[in-house]
Amino acid sequence: MSAIGTAGAYRRLTQEEADLICTKHDRLWTARPGGARAVFSWMDLSGLNFRGKNLCDADFTGALLVGAKFSGARLDHAVFFGADLQEADLSEASMRRSDLRGACMRGADLSGADLFEADLREGSIAAVDRAKGLRLLEHVNRVAEAQGANLAGANLERSKLSGVIAIRADFTDAIMKDCKLVRANLKQASMSGANLAGADLSGADLQGADMRDCVLVGATIYACNTTDARMDGALTDLPSGKDVTELPYADMVAAHAQWCETAGQAGEPSVFDGADLRALKSIKGYNLTALSAKGAVFYGLDMEGVQLQGAHLEGADMRSCNLRRADLRGARLSGVKLSGSDLREALLGPLLIGPDRVLPCDMTRMVAKGTDFSGADLRQAVMILSDVSRSNFTGAMMRQVDMTGAHRPGAKGLDIPPPPPPAE
Repeated sequence: MSAIGTAGAYRRLTQEEADLICTKHDRLWTARPGGARAVFSWMDLSGLNFRGKNLCDADFTGALLVGAKFSGARLDHAVFFGADLQEADLSEASMRRSDLRGACMRGADLSGADLFEADLREGSIAAVDRAKGLRLLEHVNRVAEAQGANLAGANLERSKLSGVIAIRADFTDAIMKDCKLVRANLKQASMSGANLAGADLSGADLQGADMRDCVLVGATIYACNTTDARMDGALTDLPSGKDVTELPYADMVAAHAQWCETAGQAGEPSVFDGADLRALKSIKGYNLTALSAKGAVFYGLDMEGVQLQGAHLEGADMRSCNLRRADLRGARLSGVKLSGSDLREALLGPLLIGPDRVLPCDMTRMVAKGTDFSGADLRQAVMILSDVSRSNFTGAMMRQVDMTGAHRPGAKGLDIPPPPPPAE
């Protein structure tokens, strides 16, 4: 029997046979003798284990992969054209630029997967039939869809999902910037907190979808059906609160910075509570110590090296901001949205306000999903009930951090043990 299946005729592989093919594929990638590309076309691999394996460029065209385990696997540029991935575990897998056209991902777990520029459009598989010539294949219980799939926290930036059927799929907190979703069926999908900046949703059906707190800045929503969709807190191109056209925010920022730098001898303190500051584009390097910007929108701003010691930023929207090396010592960040922001090497430790008194950075109930805190100083920070799932804390200083009740699945570099359960 041929080692490779043919259209409509599946060959069932054992785990040992699949492992041997994977070993040869890895040898090819590492330029060792005896290597060969992994070709699983038209094979039945249902339930097999491929966790953590390197299968970049592998061919899974038309394969049966029901319940297969690919968590943490490298599948960049892999071909899953018309494959059956129902109930498959692809969590945290790298699938950059993979070909998933016509694949069925009903009930699949793609949480935290990297699908950058992946192709999830409609697709059909054709095969030669002696009696009918070229014909399209239709498989039982297989449709080009992602119905009920879990893509929470997945990276779908610039991916192609036009025409996809993703009814009741979970896109919570997914990165979907510049994603193509033309005519996509997203009825009752969960897209809460998803970043759809620049996405094309023309003709998409979002009836009954949960789009609370999602980002729709620059998104195309022509002929989009949002009947009964929940849009509370969604960030669009419309001003959220007072924008820069109503108040001279640029002048106010400069005046506050001058006031800080001259110890009050020039300039004046400014208040930005509830302000929409997105049009400023950049406040990089400004000294804005003790700034009050409660509930303000900073989304997407370049704030690298900004000084915000002791600032009042409760409830502010600081998602997708560049806060690298920013000084936020002693800042009030309770309830702040920081998902997807860059806080590498940021100072989030205590602020010395007296000989024997320090003010810790308060990040109670902060939402910082997929945020980069690598190399940051978080000593004595209060992160009670915060959500730091899928965030990166590699190399961060975490001494005496209070993470009581924090939600942190998928967080990296977080060595603080969770608090013990309450005594009965």
